[in-house]
Amino acid sequence: MVFRFATVTGQRVDWRLARNCSFTPAQLAGMYLSLCALSLAIAVFFWMHGALLVLPFTGVEIVALGIAFLVYGRHAADGERISLEGTRLVVERETAGRLERSEFDRQWVRVEPKTGDRSLITLSAQGRVVQVGRFVRPELRAALASEIRMALRAA
Repeated sequence: MVFRFATVTGQRVDWRLARNCSFTPAQLAGMYLSLCALSLAIAVFFWMHGALLVLPFTGVEIVALGIAFLVYGRHAADGERISLEGTRLVVERETAGRLERSEFDRQWVRVEPKTGDRSLITLSAQGRVVQVGRFVRPELRAALASEIRMALRAA
């Protein structure tokens, strides 16, 4: 079988759906430190030339930027992993460092939406429901749902 979104290792099929981030947390920390150093250097220059209020406003700017970068950094590693191995379908969703794990018996799993629906993909079985596909463009979710259905039927 050929998969567009999944990787196959032996009898295991994995879908890794992740947020598209332009900076890693380490790069973000380096950027933040360089911006802090530059802002403080400019503020100290003007403070030494008599503009006394520049330094406190620079402090507020650095704190606000730090909070914004912290929020971004907490969600940089968000993602979903769907694994199919043997008779188990395992869904792991990570949001802001919190991991949620759900396991399903593959023969009972129902996959929605049907073709053409741009909503999140719902995996349900035996009274449990998990929605996946937050990190996939809406127009590609139906293709991902079809791929998961195909893999569930294959073995």
